[in-house]
Amino acid sequence: QVQLVESGGGSVQTGGSLTLSCAAAGLTYSVNCMGWFRQAPGKGREGVASIYTSDGSTYYADSVKGRFTIYRDYADNKMYLKMNSLKPEDTAMYYCGTNSPTLNSRTSCSRLIFGSWGQGTQVTVSS
Repeated sequence: QVQLVESGGGSVQTGGSLTLSCAAAGLTYSVNCMGWFRQAPGKGREGVASIYTSDGSTYYADSVKGRFTIYRDYADNKMYLKMNSLKPEDTAMYYCGTNSPTLNSRTSCSRLIFGSWGQGTQVTVSS
């Protein structure tokens, strides 16, 4: 069973930066996609970014393109989300996820739809 632990959230002002990290344990050959989604109070879940681990392809929501970068560090077996130029609308709980078990992993990645996830880390951006 995959276990995911997010960290790195915090409070920043508009224009600031944060880097979230996701530590994963129990990954198997079936996990080909990892990514991030977020959920703000009173709003639905929004896929943010993903990385297809087989070839390193990355996918981003339009709302974060050019500002966020997802990457994996194989040295410490973690996944990161570097967030620059943060806006108040980026305020949300951020979750690390793996590919949905009901979708092809490439589709899961490209559509930013995830299955398992961790407890989340809060990001707050003030104006």
